[in-house]
Amino acid sequence: MKAVLLAGGRGTRLAPYTNVLPKPLMPIGDMPILEILLRQLKVYGVTDVVIAVGYLASLIQTYVGDGSRFGLNVTYSMETSPLGTAGPLKLVKDLDETFLIMNGDLLTSLNMGDLIAFHRQHKAAATISTIVRHTQITLGVIGTDDDFNVNSYTEKPSYDFRVSMGISVLEPEVLQYIPDGKPFDVPDLIKALIADQKPVKAFPFENGYWLDIGRPEDYQKAMDEIDLIKQQILPNASSDNQA
Repeated sequence: MKAVLLAGGRGTRLAPYTNVLPKPLMPIGDMPILEILLRQLKVYGVTDVVIAVGYLASLIQTYVGDGSRFGLNVTYSMETSPLGTAGPLKLVKDLDETFLIMNGDLLTSLNMGDLIAFHRQHKAAATISTIVRHTQITLGVIGTDDDFNVNSYTEKPSYDFRVSMGISVLEPEVLQYIPDGKPFDVPDLIKALIADQKPVKAFPFENGYWLDIGRPEDYQKAMDEIDLIKQQILPNASSDNQA
């Protein structure tokens, strides 16, 4: 199993920290986010990882090297201009079998073996890992008709949404939908697949930990919680977990 790990973004929301470090090298506890992800991939049976790099790429390459100290074969794909979250896939060689793609700035206890098994069971072209997030509106929401007659008034409603976790499983056939050398994001790819009536599935992650470390408050939350959730995030390797 091969995984593509997206680590080329500038991480502007985490500035000024990311002025000197790429976001995937931001430390969480005693190791960078990127190392946590690499160790997870090893646990779940991934053998080859391609890290898509751009911003401060040399720091990532120096830290990770060839991946041997993590028990992985790590190579790099360099983007010379921003290509979004799906665009870098066109630069990766030999994506000729089912592969994982994931953001390089998240923490999760997702069992990637379960995700891959779900994808294969449903014979999907793409499977997106998803989690339900609760959103609270702090104001009164007014409903009106076309003539602005008020027909509803809901005080501080809350809504549940199924959101992407930033980890997907893809088949090689999806690469043909990605343009060469142009910015293209995973949502663009999924929309193109749906428009062409290709099977796209959502894997439901119901019970576990997930955090997108994109904002300073999220990074601080990860720092505060890492000692409590580290065993969930980095379980001991076992044959039951292998993809």
